[in-house]
Amino acid sequence: MKKVTAFVGTASRKHTYKAVRRFLDKLKALGDVETEIVGLGDFQVETCRACKLCMEKGEDVCPLKDDRDVLIAKMMASDGVVFASPNLSWHVSGMMKVFLDRLAFVFHRPRFFGKVFTSITAQGIWGGQKIERYFDFVGKGLGFNTVMGIYFTALDPMEASEEKKMDLALERQSRQFHKKLMGPVYPSPSLFWLMAFRSGRTKMRLELDERSLDYRYYRDKGWFESDYFYPVRLNPAKKLAGDFFDSRQTRLTKKRHSL
Repeated sequence: MKKVTAFVGTASRKHTYKAVRRFLDKLKALGDVETEIVGLGDFQVETCRACKLCMEKGEDVCPLKDDRDVLIAKMMASDGVVFASPNLSWHVSGMMKVFLDRLAFVFHRPRFFGKVFTSITAQGIWGGQKIERYFDFVGKGLGFNTVMGIYFTALDPMEASEEKKMDLALERQSRQFHKKLMGPVYPSPSLFWLMAFRSGRTKMRLELDERSLDYRYYRDKGWFESDYFYPVRLNPAKKLAGDFFDSRQTRLTKKRHSL
């Protein structure tokens, strides 16, 4: 049985919440899935102070004592995760953004590998596609296998034609999500994310040392020697590409330090 948890960035139980509920119901109907909806408004998540202590010394020394770790634990205990938000002022809700800001250290030290991610956005008139792409990039950066999210228009009252379009989109999304949820845990990375990993780890290996938490995290994970964040067999073309990204970043880093 797979566990899927949806994190909803609004206190309202209207369009965003209802779409999440429909999505989860469709997932359950496909089989072997249990679900939970987590309203971010039901938890205390304080605004990041940008002190960078979580980056430099570790998330345990964050001066904010709130429910951040409770929410992270829920993500870690899930096989699939959904982020849902209304479009407010042309972006995710403040509630959702505060939560994402508190996950900033995870972009440095990603950990949600093998888990599936998608998103749901309710827009008024425009801007949902930008948020959909933002969520997808966030999911990949945190380590998830992502299914591109959906956005839908939800004016009050919601038109029947828009509700039908939303339901069809949720149907497609749920089937894609369920397939990935039941499929291979560690898919082959795209060239972009292979480049991001190989360039980032090479730069870190050359510029940082044991004093850096990020360095120790990568060292302990074996990422300075691995092909990617997780065990995966790269095809010959991607192996060559990975070697190229390593050597290019080595040249760029040494050149910068020689100036």
